[in-house]
Amino acid sequence: MIRSISVVYGIYLLLPIALLMVGSVGGSWTNSLLPTGITSQWYLDLWSDTSFRKAFTTSLVVAGSACVVNALIAVPLSYSLYHGAKNRGSFAAKIVSAMPVAVPTITLGFGYIIVFNSDLAPWLGSMPLLIAAHAVHTLPYLTNTLLSDLRHLGLERLENAAATLGASAWQQFTGIVVPNLRQSLLSGLVMVAAISIGEFGLSNLLTSFQNRTYPVVLLQAFYGATGFACAATVILLVLASFSAFISSTVVKKS
Repeated sequence: MIRSISVVYGIYLLLPIALLMVGSVGGSWTNSLLPTGITSQWYLDLWSDTSFRKAFTTSLVVAGSACVVNALIAVPLSYSLYHGAKNRGSFAAKIVSAMPVAVPTITLGFGYIIVFNSDLAPWLGSMPLLIAAHAVHTLPYLTNTLLSDLRHLGLERLENAAATLGASAWQQFTGIVVPNLRQSLLSGLVMVAAISIGEFGLSNLLTSFQNRTYPVVLLQAFYGATGFACAATVILLVLASFSAFISSTVVKKS
């Protein structure tokens, strides 16, 4: 019974992906179950399309910048939440953990539109605002990863030993905490990059024509040729799968 449910669920998940891959190399797909013919023209068209190349570069820039911002914020934030949870309860840590589920991306997007579409802060459509929005959206995921690792590592004894030898709080943080968090930090940043590259709701609300990300341009492709849209989707799928594979590999080695 359990195996049958697993097989049905696997087919439910994999069938759309398989159809996308078939459609990306199909010649014509109109009013039929499967496309007719085999061609690589859709991938060649995708490569020659300047809007997709620019959107792909924009997505990588936004994802890389969000990783840098999150790395600078998440490590000290998770460390503070970890010690704050021990001293005054875990309310703040629970809020951070629940943010990705409790606050939908469309809510964040409308909030950014209200705040940054004014004469006082006319930054709607700018690249810095897009990067900041992606960083805020993905920060709880990285913070949760680091908090879980901090609870598992139990660095209190090392910190107490360093304190007895005269190490300051900053020396304990940079010499003990940061080196021990490097594996979870790397795997968390790969997850942040994967989420940022595939993120659509925030980008569609905040981006301008000059700074469109890959998922935003991808939506417009479905209004044209089906094979071209399938090829563009497969490229996004390969990129996200590659990031997930790197993340899982790092976690297994840690």
